[in-house]
Amino acid sequence: MIEPASIFEIHRGNQPLIITMPHVGTKIPDNIRIHLNNTGLSLIDTDWHLERLYNFAKALDVTIIIAKFSRYVVDLNRPPDNQSLYPGQTTTSLCPLETFDGEPIYYNDHELTEDEISRRRELYWQPWHDCVQQELKRLKTMHGHVQLWDAHSIRSVLPLHFKGTLPDFNFGTNSGKSCALERLELVVSELSNSSTFTHVVNGRYKGGYITRHYGQPNKGIHAIQLELAQSSYMTELSPLYWDDKKADIARSVIKSALEHFLLPNVPNL
Repeated sequence: MIEPASIFEIHRGNQPLIITMPHVGTKIPDNIRIHLNNTGLSLIDTDWHLERLYNFAKALDVTIIIAKFSRYVVDLNRPPDNQSLYPGQTTTSLCPLETFDGEPIYYNDHELTEDEISRRRELYWQPWHDCVQQELKRLKTMHGHVQLWDAHSIRSVLPLHFKGTLPDFNFGTNSGKSCALERLELVVSELSNSSTFTHVVNGRYKGGYITRHYGQPNKGIHAIQLELAQSSYMTELSPLYWDDKKADIARSVIKSALEHFLLPNVPNL
């Protein structure tokens, strides 16, 4: 059994907001690492630098849950039964076999068995979701409602997944099912008049399993996914190329959006 503290980092706050970061982890267990090829070991599909971008969040007294293991071990934002979230479109699975570019991440002779997928789900996927559920319950008990902000980032050009260049800010609410419209409108209000960033609501990315599973506005749980184009805060040629100027602007917009998401005077439908 793996201790939860080795699977995720949690900062507990008292405001009715949880920020989840399921794809920032870079840890790979040795028994999985030995089967990854150089493409897999590059971890190219990591949500690079999100903790740094959201470095203001602890001061807001919100709860933050940060994954430590790579999405190549198990994808925390996929359903446990591996059902596709976007039928008919290219997606990656619960335990990915390839990158977003369609490149294999394992050596050719390695087979990912159902037993191995079940093992990873039990060891790494379930403890994360147990924690999310516990924190939602804790904060909802305190406040009567709670918001969940699922934080992601992705390369802005991925031909296998979408045409052209992705908008900078991609908000998803499962086509309006995971968050009350009034709360969503507050979140995107600043971006509506922005000349710096483009944005879309429920475009290519409508929210993954976390948003869709936990967002229940009729029960006082409002969930939004933000899929941020990495070009809005870094140079995508390398995860090392953090861009201070870009990141400062993006960070201020995200902070303002989260503060609006926290406003108490919005009907909890």
